[in-house]
Amino acid sequence: MQFVLISGLSGSGKSIALKALEDSAYYVVDNLPASLLPQLVATLHGGGYQRVAVAIDVRSGGSHATLPQQIEPLRKLVDDLRFIFLEARDDILLARFSETRRRHPLAEGEISLSEAIQRERETLEKISMLAYRIDTSDLQPNMLRAWVREFIEAKAGSNLSLSFQSFGFKYGIPLDADFVFDVRCLPNPYYNPALRNLTGKDAPVAAYLEQSADVIRMVEDIRQFITNWLPGFIHDDRNYLAVAIGCTGGQHRSVYVAERLATGFRDLMPVLVRHRSAARRASDQH
Repeated sequence: MQFVLISGLSGSGKSIALKALEDSAYYVVDNLPASLLPQLVATLHGGGYQRVAVAIDVRSGGSHATLPQQIEPLRKLVDDLRFIFLEARDDILLARFSETRRRHPLAEGEISLSEAIQRERETLEKISMLAYRIDTSDLQPNMLRAWVREFIEAKAGSNLSLSFQSFGFKYGIPLDADFVFDVRCLPNPYYNPALRNLTGKDAPVAAYLEQSADVIRMVEDIRQFITNWLPGFIHDDRNYLAVAIGCTGGQHRSVYVAERLATGFRDLMPVLVRHRSAARRASDQH
């Protein structure tokens, strides 16, 4: 059985993620108390279910607090356990609640929406550290669905999965990054008119950047840093590590470096690559 846990902040896109999994032939359970996970797995095993997705968050009362203690026993009951945590910036969550006129599950009495969002973020902080985190602030629903599908389809079989994501500093640092590397000091292909509309995935941009010894050294330094510290994260029982690479607009340098790093680690462990600037440009066009 492949078992996918979904958690995250209210308004961050959990319903979209669940629908994407349901469309991918997963049996979906929403708002389940964490204490019922073992019983659910036993029941579904007996029923022959092969793909299951369960959402657990603050709507289930205080039971979500037991989720960290449930993870390891759950791994022994299923063949493949994956955990996704969705989050977004406060301003984005406020806007989404305003647009939908939904009530936040923690907004009771005189608690404001802003206070409820902050309280939920603090309540779920420990849970978020166990999961593969996705910052949905700049993601259109179709992009979020694609990222969720890529995550569940990624190769399993390692204690730790790596995610490399490029981003533009002018859009802000992604919330889901464990490490952030700034590559704005590298030569910028944007100032070459022939390269301006290309990205770091295009061969002419790669050729331009690889002419610089600083680019090669930057990639190697980041690769060596990650390699040196991976054992520590594995020893700490971390299952996911997100490395963010930022340049000014997230189009050329950061994309190239993220792709190079991903290529270097693919033979060692499961690797995902995300390019947030593409998601941001898609969002700006809507």
